[in-house]
Amino acid sequence: MILACHHISKEYPENIVLRDITFHLEKGDKAAIVGINGAGKTTLLKIIVGQETADEGSVSFERDCSFGYLAQNQDLSSDRTIYEEVLSVKQYLIDMENQLSRYEKEMDSLKGEALTQTISAYTDLLHRFERENGYAYKGEVTGVLKGLGFTAEEYDQRIATLSGGQKTRVALSKLLVQKPDLIMLDEPTNHLDMNSIRWLETYLMNYRGTVLVVSHDRYFLDRTVTKILELENGKSMLFNGNYSVYAERKKALREQQYHAWLNNQAEIRHQEEVIEKLRRFNREKSIRRAESREKMLQKTEVLEKPVEIRDDMHLVFTPCIKSGREVLSVEDLAKSYGSKDLFSGISFKIRRGEHVALIGDNGTGKSTILGILNEIVPPDRGVIRLGTNVHIGYYDQEHHVLHDDKTVFEEISDEYPAMNNTQIRSMLASFLFTGEEVFKRIGDLSGGEKGRVSLAKLMLSKANFLILDEPTNHLDLVSKDVLENALNSYEGTVLYVSHDRYFINRTASRILSLTQKVLLNYPGNNSEKAPDRFIGNYDFYLEKSAQVENALLQDAYRDGQGVFAQGSAGAAVPGTPKAGAVGVTSPAPSSEKQNWAQQKEEQARMRKAANDLRKCEEKIASAEEEIASIDEQMALPENYSNAGKLAELNSRKEALEEELAELYEKWEELSENV
Repeated sequence: MILACHHISKEYPENIVLRDITFHLEKGDKAAIVGINGAGKTTLLKIIVGQETADEGSVSFERDCSFGYLAQNQDLSSDRTIYEEVLSVKQYLIDMENQLSRYEKEMDSLKGEALTQTISAYTDLLHRFERENGYAYKGEVTGVLKGLGFTAEEYDQRIATLSGGQKTRVALSKLLVQKPDLIMLDEPTNHLDMNSIRWLETYLMNYRGTVLVVSHDRYFLDRTVTKILELENGKSMLFNGNYSVYAERKKALREQQYHAWLNNQAEIRHQEEVIEKLRRFNREKSIRRAESREKMLQKTEVLEKPVEIRDDMHLVFTPCIKSGREVLSVEDLAKSYGSKDLFSGISFKIRRGEHVALIGDNGTGKSTILGILNEIVPPDRGVIRLGTNVHIGYYDQEHHVLHDDKTVFEEISDEYPAMNNTQIRSMLASFLFTGEEVFKRIGDLSGGEKGRVSLAKLMLSKANFLILDEPTNHLDLVSKDVLENALNSYEGTVLYVSHDRYFINRTASRILSLTQKVLLNYPGNNSEKAPDRFIGNYDFYLEKSAQVENALLQDAYRDGQGVFAQGSAGAAVPGTPKAGAVGVTSPAPSSEKQNWAQQKEEQARMRKAANDLRKCEEKIASAEEEIASIDEQMALPENYSNAGKLAELNSRKEALEEELAELYEKWEELSENV
């Protein structure tokens, strides 16, 4: 047992945060603490590491246990560079390395007993150095920095010049390089992009020590932990399994507890009714029986009603009108800031009913694209066309659509003057703003509270095209679940940017991945970015993205854009190292021609597969549209009463449905080859 918490309690004025929290972790456990905002997750971590004191209870560690703690926000103060700061964790190895060098120099001038003693000391120190993996410590440092998203060019940046998010990543790098017996992380994925999160997941999954993490990233929890400690209403409960297993078991447990409470309440009411009837008889025997039942009732255990967290939070998106089939068309979109090309050549289309996730690394311009679509950011180039009857509802992660000087009540009443006070209060109550909370200033709200106000306004807008920028930021697990259910039942169209892979998995029907193709010395453009299209959720995207990236590399080779590209006539393409240059081996002509032929053949196959897939999708869309049209015709009174016409329409519909089933099967086969 590496960590044990015994009966931890913590209370603040008018708020009991933790009550009798007891749990323990064994060596190698990977555990997470979950709960709604304010449940006490961070408080518990701070009590464990000694930054806060519990009112009651104790924390104990295994003897000689080393631990490291990453808080949500870091305020590193250092004159070092990023690389120097992380490398400082390995100072003991640097000292050992320096001492070994001194021993080596001394041995050249020593003889006799002095030499023997120095060789012995050198050998002992060398064994320690090797046991500590001393020859690889620099590789460990650069590997962790690269994994957490730092480029080699950033290694020399001074800590004092970094943002809060960068400092947190530096602190996390130091912690991982340190390799303590117990790692405790508070929201470690907040400042990481998707690639860095995936790297961290793999690192923690293979970490030999124990991990205790607080996170709202459910996909991250699914991949990294095998135990969940839930904090709810100050109490704790431990579940074995990852987040998905916990969610299922918690749901079943809630239902079980609720049914037990209902049965308990029904039995109590039944006994009370029987007692009341016996007393109404007003006979000595019946009164004695009533008194006997009362004594039994007093001894009956009264179960507490299970608390339904956010049970009263209702979020329903209802489009005001049905939009046209093509909702959005974007062609050749480009944006630069000064000399920095953010993106160019962005083209895509979105059709009615699609739920599209736009993903990509930090800095690729995802939020900027949404800003351009909402006319908040001007594009440098490009054509944007909205379909007929399209009404946009925009959710901004910075909540610029809110007014800091207004109250929550005014934010709604000014936007929707037709609503009366009762309607506004009722609506705000469904978003957990009750009593005097409706008169809080927007500027004084937390990130999660602002998110709920923005969602309330979005719901009232009745838009049929929702554009959402990081909608799950600052939302706790339950609020995210409410939002996911609302989007999944929404009949309109959705385009959103999100780093929440669990959210993407549950809500996206298509993914646009904003990737970068670096065109070395390619005339006129060195930073072209294009969204790659994937039909399916995030898991499907992961499965197919590697294949697509490989195809992009082959395209770059073919078009003369790669480092080792070759012109059609054998001439060197700009940016191509010449044969015989240092470090470059010129392949034999025969093997070069063979490789080139294979690549051409593969490229042709990929293009044909992509073209076949596109045609299949068009046929599917056409068939679905015709079936919908037939349904509308069958519902018309003149057709409904015409048996012949109805049979004709039904026959056509059945044929289309058979054709559609075959098209779906064909699409699945084709998608495997793209």
